[in-house]
Amino acid sequence: MSSFSGFPVEIPEHLSKPVGTSGTRLLEIERSKASFSPDDLRSYLYGRDHLDRLKRVLPIVENDPAFDKSQIHYMSREEKYVHGLKKDKRLVQLTREHGWSQEDVKVAEELIDNSMFLKTLRAQTTDEQKELFTKPAENFDIIGCYSQTELGHGSNVQGLETTATYQPESKTFLIQSPGLSSMKWWSGGLGRTADHSIIMAQLYTPLVVDFFLCISQDGKDGKLVKRGPFPFIVPIRDRKTRELLPGRIIMDIGPKAGYPMTDNGAALFDKVEIPHVNFLAKFAQVDPDTGKFTRPQHDKLSYGTMTFIRANIVYGARMILVRSATVAIRYCAVRRQFADRDAPQTDDGRQPSESQVLNYSLVQARIFPPLVQAFALHYTGKAMMDAYEASQSALEEGDFSLLADVHASSSGLKSLSTIMASNAIEECRRACGGHGYSLSSGLASLYADYLPQVGRYLFKTFRTLLQDRNAPVAKENLTARYILKYLENPQATAAVKYAGDLGNPQFYIDAFGHRAAYLAATALRKRDVEKRTWNALLIDIFRCSTAHSQYYLVYYFAQAIMHDEALKSQPALHRVMSTCFELFACYTMEAEASEFLSSGYLSPKQHELLRNRVHELLAELRPQAVPLVDAWGCPDYLLNSALGRSDGDVYPALVRFGQGEPLNRKRFNVAIDDAESYAGDERGTRAWSKL
Repeated sequence: MSSFSGFPVEIPEHLSKPVGTSGTRLLEIERSKASFSPDDLRSYLYGRDHLDRLKRVLPIVENDPAFDKSQIHYMSREEKYVHGLKKDKRLVQLTREHGWSQEDVKVAEELIDNSMFLKTLRAQTTDEQKELFTKPAENFDIIGCYSQTELGHGSNVQGLETTATYQPESKTFLIQSPGLSSMKWWSGGLGRTADHSIIMAQLYTPLVVDFFLCISQDGKDGKLVKRGPFPFIVPIRDRKTRELLPGRIIMDIGPKAGYPMTDNGAALFDKVEIPHVNFLAKFAQVDPDTGKFTRPQHDKLSYGTMTFIRANIVYGARMILVRSATVAIRYCAVRRQFADRDAPQTDDGRQPSESQVLNYSLVQARIFPPLVQAFALHYTGKAMMDAYEASQSALEEGDFSLLADVHASSSGLKSLSTIMASNAIEECRRACGGHGYSLSSGLASLYADYLPQVGRYLFKTFRTLLQDRNAPVAKENLTARYILKYLENPQATAAVKYAGDLGNPQFYIDAFGHRAAYLAATALRKRDVEKRTWNALLIDIFRCSTAHSQYYLVYYFAQAIMHDEALKSQPALHRVMSTCFELFACYTMEAEASEFLSSGYLSPKQHELLRNRVHELLAELRPQAVPLVDAWGCPDYLLNSALGRSDGDVYPALVRFGQGEPLNRKRFNVAIDDAESYAGDERGTRAWSKL
C-alpha cells in the first residue's frame, strides 16, 4: 500500500500516482525560467529581520498540536471556537516561553490566521490609565475587545446610539443602550471570551455655567450637552467566574460566512455605571468634580485606532492577494486542460498533449492582476503605515496638518483594498475550476474570512485650493498636489503616441491624478453649483474615492520603480518589478478606461494602445509567474491548500483531504421502509483513529 493507507478508504499502490509529468516536476520547470532570484526579491520585500524572525517562529507554530489545521474543516462551530481558544492560550504561553517580542507575536498571528483593544489603550490612555488597564492587558490579566459597530449603525461613528452620561455626584459615567438598534454588534471576542470591552459611546456632560459671565460653557440650553463619540473601558464579565456583570446583556451573534473560531458578540447595556477613570482621556477630559468638558484639539483625534487599523488593513490585504495568486498560479501551472488548437501535430500525426492552464491568456488575465496588485498594496500599505506614524509623531508636537489626509486616504484605501482582495480570492478560486470549490483549495474559506469621509475631504481640499492656490494644505499632501496640477490645466491630455511611451511611470502618475481630480471637480460642481443632495451624489463620491485611492496605489508603486535605490541596485529585480508595475497600472487604467476617456486625458487611439499593451505584459510575465509567487514565500502551513502546495503534489493531496472526511468512517441504511439511518462504523476506522 502507499501513503494512502491507514484511511477508511485505502488506495492500492499501482493506482496511487497521477498519470503524466508530476506536479513537482512541472513546478521545477517553471522555476527554472526565472530571470531573477526569488530569494533576493523576498529579502527586498520583507527585510532580513522579518525573514529571520519567520524562520524562528514558523517551525514552532507549525509543529505545535494546538495550531494543527488538518481537521478544521471537519469541526462543528463549537469545536472551532474551542480550537480557536486553545490557539490563543497557546500563543500566550509560547510568547512567555520563548520571550517573543511584539513583532514575533505578529508573525505567529499571521501564520495561524488570528486587537484593536490594545492599540486603543496604548494610543488613548493617560499615564494613570496605562497602569490600570494597558499593562494588565499586555500581561493578559485583562482580556479585552473593541465594540464600536451597532446593530443599526456601522461605519457612521457619529450616528452611534449608545450613550455615556457623566454624573458628577457619583463621579461615574452611566452607560446606556437606548434601544435594540444600539446593540453593539460584530465585536470579536465579545461573545464568550472578553472580560473588558472598549465601548464607543456618545458622551453627554452636564451644562456648566460660568457665574461671572452668566453664560453656559457651550452657550446652549438644557441640562446635558452631547459631545460626540468617545471610548470608554467597560468591565463585562467577572475575570474569575466568567459570569456576566449586572446590566450587561451579551451573546454570540451566531454562525457567519467566515471566521468560525471568533466569537463575534453583541451587547446591550442597561444602567451600567463605570468610574470616571474609565473614560479614555488622553485627548479629551471631563472634570471629575464639575463635569466640565475639555474637547480635543482636533475632532478626529479619537479616531486614531480606526486610522491605524485601516492602514494595517491596506498592508495586510496584500497577503490575501498573494495567497490567492500563489494557489491559482501554482495550480494552473500543474493543471492541464485541452490542447492548443493551433499547435502543430507531432511527427507521428498525433495531437499535442494537453496544455498547462497557465498558458491560456484568458487565465493569465484573471490571475496575474492579483499578483501585481499585491505589489501595489505592499508599497502603498508601507507608505500608509509610515504616514500614520508620522501623523502620530506630529500630534505629539501639536501639529494636526497630516491628520485629515491620513484619516481620509486610509478610509478610501481600506475600502478599495478589501474589494480588491475579495475579488481576487473569488477570481482565483474560479480559475482553479471545480477543485476551487473544495475547502481543500484554501480559497473558499479564505473568501469567507475576509467612503463618505473621502468625498468630504476631497470637496474641502478642492474648495480651499480653488480660493487660494497657496493655501497651507497645498504643501501638505499628495491630494493637494494632483488637484493643483489639474487646476493648472483641466484640459491636459496624455503625450502618448507609441506603445513604448507607456513604459514611463510618470505617465501613470499624471494620468491617475488627472482622472481623480476631474471626478472630484465634476462631483463638486454638482454639489456646489447644481445644489444636488448628498444622497444624489453617492455614486459620484464612490467613484471619487476609488480614483483617489487608485492614484495612491499607482503613485507609491511608481516611486519605488523610479527612486528606490535598494531596488534599482539589483537590475534583475528592477526589470521584473517594472513589468509588474506597468501591468498593474495598465490593467487598472484599462479597466477604468471610461473615466480616462471622459476626462479627455486619453483618446480612443491611446486606449487601444493601452489595451494591446496589457496583452503584451501578460505574456511577458508568464515565465516569471511561479518564481514571483515563490518570492513572497508563503509557507505551505499558511496557505493550507492542496492546490497551492510548493511541491506541486496537488492530486495526491486532494485525495488525502477527501479520505479524511468523517462520513467515510460510517455506513448508512438507505432502505426506504427502515426508520434507522445509521448502519455502523466502516471497516478501517480503528486505523483512522490513530492518525
